[in-house]
Amino acid sequence: MKENLKREIITTSDGSTTIHFPELDEHYHSIHGAINEAKHVFIKSGFDHILGARNFPELNILEIGFGTGLNAFITYLEALRISQKINYIGVEAYPVPLDEIKFLNYVDQLSALNYQTVFDKMHQSSWNDRTMISSSFFLTKRKQLFLDIDDKNCFNLIYFDAFGARVQPELWSVDIFEKMYEALMDKGVLVTYSAKGSVRRAMQEVGFVVERLPGPPGKREMLRATKN
Repeated sequence: MKENLKREIITTSDGSTTIHFPELDEHYHSIHGAINEAKHVFIKSGFDHILGARNFPELNILEIGFGTGLNAFITYLEALRISQKINYIGVEAYPVPLDEIKFLNYVDQLSALNYQTVFDKMHQSSWNDRTMISSSFFLTKRKQLFLDIDDKNCFNLIYFDAFGARVQPELWSVDIFEKMYEALMDKGVLVTYSAKGSVRRAMQEVGFVVERLPGPPGKREMLRATKN
């Protein structure tokens, strides 16, 4: 991803905002609904799925592409609702500037005005430090290239939310998914909005068992991969 590209805030179909790169015709989230996509792909198909199968004293989540913090914030709200302790690691090579974050309307659209300070704290917290967002939610934002990830057997769940393969094909390669496989614990799960055949084959090549699932609004399918 080239730096210094023109960026603009746009409103998606469900009323929530996202960031658009006109030169690339690429968005941080689906234009059919940023919040709807996050809830369907990462919460319903990932977070709810894995917690429906097992109990975790602490759920360890790795997000590939921390971006606007939407997935982290929704995960916080869901974890609060069910009293689940979370250790959340968000990797981002090119952090979104704070002066853009203030134009994102997720707190309002999620009817979570009581948690505005939580959303703010997520973005204002220092990079590469573990921050206590609440007594049961710990966040570490890592400013890091995805190719430099070298975690081993650390995570129960990965939110794979990188820019699309059309724009950054190197982020959807066998090399990257091998790193994801190694980062997961046994029976760990990776979910992503992508359903490309090349992505599915790369996941399978490194050992994942891959499922095609119904996609979020505007997308027919998505993928969920499990480490066996």
